[in-house]
Amino acid sequence: MALTVLDAGVVIAFFDANDPHHDAARDALTAATDAQDDLVLPASAYSEVLVRPFMRGDTAVDRIDGLIDELPARVEAASRSIAKAAAALRAEHGRTLRLPDALVLATAADLGADRVLTTDRGLHTPGLVVDVIGGA
Repeated sequence: MALTVLDAGVVIAFFDANDPHHDAARDALTAATDAQDDLVLPASAYSEVLVRPFMRGDTAVDRIDGLIDELPARVEAASRSIAKAAAALRAEHGRTLRLPDALVLATAADLGADRVLTTDRGLHTPGLVVDVIGGA
């Protein structure tokens, strides 16, 4: 059993059969749940996942929330230490690392995660295992 932090792209792809990463996300999340990994969705990634559902209305938001619960993935709040670590990562990497991605990496580091699961090939940092599914 491992602690796996999920980037928004993986969760979005998992729920959207038309997403080019859907099959890879389904396979990766199925493997993680079969292995009984503890799945964590940083609050920042959770917000990203909900943007399109909010454009569609409350029913879509409720549906996605229910699906996240079924994964099951817990949403991890961004603490002061996570926010500080994300700011440091962003400062270190400049424009090559967006703040939402820095928050995912900082959450993983703060929790001592075994890996980060993402669709973003550019997401990496020393000391963390970042598994890229599909390709972006």
